Amino acid sequence: MTPNEKPKAVLLLSGGLDSITTLVLALEQGFDCHALSFDYGQRHNAELNAARRIAAKYRLAEHKIISLAPDTFGGSALTDESIAIPDQPSDGIPATYVPARNTVFLAYALGWAEVLEARDIFIGVNAVDYSGYPDCRPEYVHAFQAMANLATKSALEGRKIRINTPLIHLSKAEIVRTGFDLGVDYSMTVSCYAADAEGRACRICDACRLRAEGFLSAGLEDPTRYR
Repeated sequence: MTPNEKPKAVLLLSGGLDSITTLVLALEQGFDCHALSFDYGQRHNAELNAARRIAAKYRLAEHKIISLAPDTFGGSALTDESIAIPDQPSDGIPATYVPARNTVFLAYALGWAEVLEARDIFIGVNAVDYSGYPDCRPEYVHAFQAMANLATKSALEGRKIRINTPLIHLSKAEIVRTGFDLGVDYSMTVSCYAADAEGRACRICDACRLRAEGFLSAGLEDPTRYR
Protein backbone atom coordinates (compact mmCIF):
# COMPACT_ATOMS: atom_id res chain seq x y z
CA MET A 1 0.00 0.00 0.00
CA THR A 2 1.37 3.40 -1.00
CA PRO A 3 1.57 6.20 1.62
CA ASN A 4 -1.52 7.98 0.24
CA GLU A 5 -3.56 4.85 -0.42
CA LYS A 6 -6.50 4.18 1.87
CA PRO A 7 -6.68 0.80 3.62
CA LYS A 8 -9.33 -1.45 2.10
CA ALA A 9 -12.22 -2.93 4.04
CA VAL A 10 -15.09 -5.25 3.20
CA LEU A 11 -18.36 -4.11 4.75
CA LEU A 12 -21.62 -6.02 5.04
CA LEU A 13 -24.33 -3.64 3.83
CA SER A 14 -27.89 -4.75 4.47
CA GLY A 15 -29.54 -1.41 3.71
CA GLY A 16 -30.70 -0.97 7.28
CA LEU A 17 -30.06 1.55 10.05
CA ASP A 18 -27.16 -0.32 11.64
CA SER A 19 -25.32 -1.06 8.42
CA ILE A 20 -25.38 2.54 7.14
CA THR A 21 -24.09 3.76 10.52
CA THR A 22 -21.30 1.17 10.40
CA LEU A 23 -20.45 2.26 6.86
CA VAL A 24 -20.16 5.94 7.78
CA LEU A 25 -18.00 5.08 10.79
CA ALA A 26 -15.69 3.02 8.56
CA LEU A 27 -15.46 5.86 6.05
CA GLU A 28 -14.71 8.29 8.88
CA GLN A 29 -11.80 6.04 9.86
CA GLY A 30 -10.39 6.41 6.35
CA PHE A 31 -11.26 3.03 4.89
CA ASP A 32 -11.86 2.40 1.20
CA CYS A 33 -15.06 0.40 1.58
CA HIS A 34 -16.08 -2.50 -0.64
CA ALA A 35 -19.68 -3.35 0.25
CA LEU A 36 -21.29 -6.78 0.18
CA SER A 37 -25.04 -7.42 0.25
CA PHE A 38 -27.02 -10.65 -0.05
CA ASP A 39 -30.21 -11.67 -1.81
CA TYR A 40 -31.12 -14.81 0.12
CA GLY A 41 -34.85 -14.94 -0.45
CA GLN A 42 -35.68 -12.57 2.41
CA ARG A 43 -39.19 -11.16 2.55
CA HIS A 44 -37.87 -7.65 3.14
CA ASN A 45 -36.13 -7.51 -0.25
CA ALA A 46 -36.65 -3.73 -0.40
CA GLU A 47 -33.57 -3.52 1.80
CA LEU A 48 -31.44 -4.42 -1.22
CA ASN A 49 -32.74 -1.37 -3.08
CA ALA A 50 -31.82 0.66 -0.01
CA ALA A 51 -28.32 -0.87 -0.05
CA ARG A 52 -27.93 0.13 -3.70
CA ARG A 53 -28.96 3.71 -2.91
CA ILE A 54 -26.55 3.89 0.01
CA ALA A 55 -23.64 2.50 -2.02
CA ALA A 56 -24.31 5.04 -4.76
CA LYS A 57 -24.65 7.97 -2.34
CA TYR A 58 -21.32 7.26 -0.69
CA ARG A 59 -19.59 6.38 -3.95
CA LEU A 60 -18.18 3.15 -2.60
CA ALA A 61 -15.26 1.52 -4.35
CA GLU A 62 -17.44 -1.48 -5.17
CA HIS A 63 -20.78 -2.97 -4.20
CA LYS A 64 -21.50 -6.64 -4.81
CA ILE A 65 -24.88 -8.29 -4.31
CA ILE A 66 -24.52 -12.04 -3.87
CA SER A 67 -27.53 -14.11 -4.91
CA LEU A 68 -28.07 -17.25 -2.89
CA ALA A 69 -30.69 -19.83 -3.77
CA PRO A 70 -34.04 -18.73 -2.28
CA ASP A 71 -34.23 -21.96 -0.27
CA THR A 72 -30.68 -21.69 1.09
CA PHE A 73 -32.07 -20.65 4.46
CA GLY A 74 -35.18 -22.27 5.85
CA GLY A 75 -36.63 -22.35 9.31
CA SER A 76 -37.00 -18.58 9.63
CA ALA A 77 -39.92 -16.17 9.42
CA LEU A 78 -37.74 -13.96 7.20
CA THR A 79 -37.38 -16.58 4.48
CA ASP A 80 -40.38 -18.90 4.88
CA GLU A 81 -43.84 -17.41 4.33
CA SER A 82 -45.43 -20.29 6.24
CA ILE A 83 -43.84 -18.91 9.44
CA ALA A 84 -45.48 -15.75 10.74
CA ILE A 85 -43.36 -12.74 11.56
CA PRO A 86 -43.87 -12.08 15.30
CA ASP A 87 -45.82 -8.96 16.18
CA GLN A 88 -44.88 -9.09 19.87
CA PRO A 89 -41.53 -9.41 21.71
CA SER A 90 -40.80 -13.03 22.58
CA ASP A 91 -38.64 -14.87 25.08
CA GLY A 92 -35.61 -16.67 23.73
CA ILE A 93 -34.45 -16.70 20.13
CA PRO A 94 -37.26 -15.35 17.91
CA ALA A 95 -38.72 -16.85 14.75
CA THR A 96 -36.88 -14.19 12.70
CA TYR A 97 -33.51 -15.80 13.45
CA VAL A 98 -32.00 -17.08 10.19
CA PRO A 99 -29.85 -20.18 10.82
CA ALA A 100 -26.11 -19.45 10.43
CA ARG A 101 -26.77 -16.29 8.40
CA ASN A 102 -23.93 -14.15 9.75
CA THR A 103 -21.52 -17.07 9.48
CA VAL A 104 -22.34 -17.46 5.79
CA PHE A 105 -22.17 -13.71 5.16
CA LEU A 106 -18.87 -13.30 7.00
CA ALA A 107 -17.40 -16.26 5.12
CA TYR A 108 -18.11 -14.49 1.82
CA ALA A 109 -16.68 -11.26 3.23
CA LEU A 110 -13.58 -13.12 4.38
CA GLY A 111 -12.99 -14.58 0.93
CA TRP A 112 -13.35 -11.20 -0.76
CA ALA A 113 -11.09 -9.57 1.83
CA GLU A 114 -8.35 -12.06 0.95
CA VAL A 115 -8.68 -11.27 -2.75
CA LEU A 116 -8.58 -7.52 -2.06
CA GLU A 117 -5.72 -7.93 0.43
CA ALA A 118 -7.94 -6.15 2.94
CA ARG A 119 -7.31 -6.69 6.61
CA ASP A 120 -10.62 -5.35 7.88
CA ILE A 121 -14.21 -6.55 7.72
CA PHE A 122 -17.04 -4.42 9.14
CA ILE A 123 -20.39 -5.75 10.30
CA GLY A 124 -23.14 -3.82 12.11
CA VAL A 125 -24.09 -6.43 14.70
CA ASN A 126 -25.38 -5.22 18.05
CA ALA A 127 -25.57 -7.05 21.38
CA VAL A 128 -27.58 -4.47 23.36
CA ASP A 129 -30.83 -3.62 21.56
CA TYR A 130 -31.11 -6.74 19.42
CA SER A 131 -33.53 -9.60 19.00
CA GLY A 132 -31.65 -12.38 20.78
CA TYR A 133 -29.67 -13.65 17.80
CA PRO A 134 -26.66 -15.77 18.89
CA ASP A 135 -24.56 -14.59 15.94
CA CYS A 136 -24.70 -10.96 17.11
CA ARG A 137 -22.78 -11.59 20.36
CA PRO A 138 -19.18 -10.47 21.00
CA GLU A 139 -18.08 -14.04 21.74
CA TYR A 140 -19.33 -15.14 18.31
CA VAL A 141 -17.42 -12.33 16.57
CA HIS A 142 -14.24 -13.16 18.49
CA ALA A 143 -14.58 -16.83 17.57
CA PHE A 144 -15.09 -16.05 13.87
CA GLN A 145 -12.06 -13.75 13.85
CA ALA A 146 -9.95 -16.48 15.47
CA MET A 147 -11.13 -18.95 12.85
CA ALA A 148 -10.43 -16.47 10.02
CA ASN A 149 -6.86 -16.08 11.18
CA LEU A 150 -6.37 -19.83 11.26
CA ALA A 151 -7.98 -20.51 7.90
CA THR A 152 -6.52 -17.93 5.52
CA LYS A 153 -3.32 -17.62 3.53
CA SER A 154 -3.20 -13.89 4.22
CA ALA A 155 -3.16 -14.45 7.99
CA LEU A 156 -0.40 -17.04 7.72
CA GLU A 157 1.61 -14.50 5.72
CA GLY A 158 1.18 -11.87 8.43
CA ARG A 159 -1.94 -10.00 7.20
CA LYS A 160 -4.33 -10.86 10.00
CA ILE A 161 -8.02 -10.15 9.60
CA ARG A 162 -9.94 -7.90 12.00
CA ILE A 163 -13.71 -8.20 12.35
CA ASN A 164 -14.84 -4.67 13.25
CA THR A 165 -18.12 -4.27 15.14
CA PRO A 166 -18.33 -0.57 16.08
CA LEU A 167 -21.98 -0.81 17.20
CA ILE A 168 -21.82 -3.96 19.25
CA HIS A 169 -22.01 -2.28 22.67
CA LEU A 170 -24.28 0.63 21.72
CA SER A 171 -27.99 0.98 22.40
CA LYS A 172 -30.23 1.72 19.44
CA ALA A 173 -30.58 5.30 20.68
CA GLU A 174 -26.79 5.66 20.83
CA ILE A 175 -26.51 4.28 17.29
CA VAL A 176 -29.09 6.77 16.03
CA ARG A 177 -27.35 9.67 17.78
CA THR A 178 -23.99 8.59 16.37
CA GLY A 179 -25.35 8.51 12.84
CA PHE A 180 -27.19 11.80 13.28
CA ASP A 181 -23.97 13.49 14.40
CA LEU A 182 -22.28 12.12 11.26
CA GLY A 183 -25.04 13.38 8.97
CA VAL A 184 -26.58 10.00 8.16
CA ASP A 185 -29.87 10.18 6.25
CA TYR A 186 -31.85 7.35 7.85
CA SER A 187 -34.77 7.91 5.48
CA MET A 188 -32.68 5.99 2.92
CA THR A 189 -32.71 2.83 5.02
CA VAL A 190 -35.10 -0.10 5.39
CA SER A 191 -35.11 -2.10 8.63
CA CYS A 192 -38.60 -3.66 8.68
CA TYR A 193 -38.87 -7.45 8.45
CA ALA A 194 -42.07 -7.12 6.43
CA ALA A 195 -41.46 -3.97 4.37
CA ASP A 196 -43.50 -3.66 1.20
CA ALA A 197 -42.01 -3.31 -2.28
CA GLU A 198 -41.64 0.44 -1.78
CA GLY A 199 -39.74 -0.04 1.47
CA ARG A 200 -42.57 1.12 3.73
CA ALA A 201 -42.45 -0.39 7.22
CA CYS A 202 -45.11 -2.38 9.06
CA ARG A 203 -44.77 -0.74 12.53
CA ILE A 204 -45.26 -4.01 14.46
CA CYS A 205 -42.26 -6.32 13.89
CA ASP A 206 -39.26 -6.42 16.25
CA ALA A 207 -37.11 -4.41 13.85
CA CYS A 208 -39.72 -1.65 13.60
CA ARG A 209 -40.22 -1.59 17.38
CA LEU A 210 -36.49 -1.34 18.16
CA ARG A 211 -35.98 1.31 15.48
CA ALA A 212 -38.89 3.45 16.70
CA GLU A 213 -37.76 3.15 20.33
CA GLY A 214 -34.24 4.16 19.30
CA PHE A 215 -35.38 7.40 17.68
CA LEU A 216 -37.75 8.15 20.56
CA SER A 217 -35.05 7.57 23.20
CA ALA A 218 -32.58 9.64 21.20
CA GLY A 219 -35.07 12.50 21.04
CA LEU A 220 -34.83 12.63 17.26
CA GLU A 221 -37.46 12.65 14.53
CA ASP A 222 -38.04 9.21 13.03
CA PRO A 223 -37.91 9.47 9.20
CA THR A 224 -39.20 5.92 8.67
CA ARG A 225 -41.89 5.61 6.01
CA TYR A 226 -44.80 3.48 7.21
CA ARG A 227 -47.54 1.93 5.14
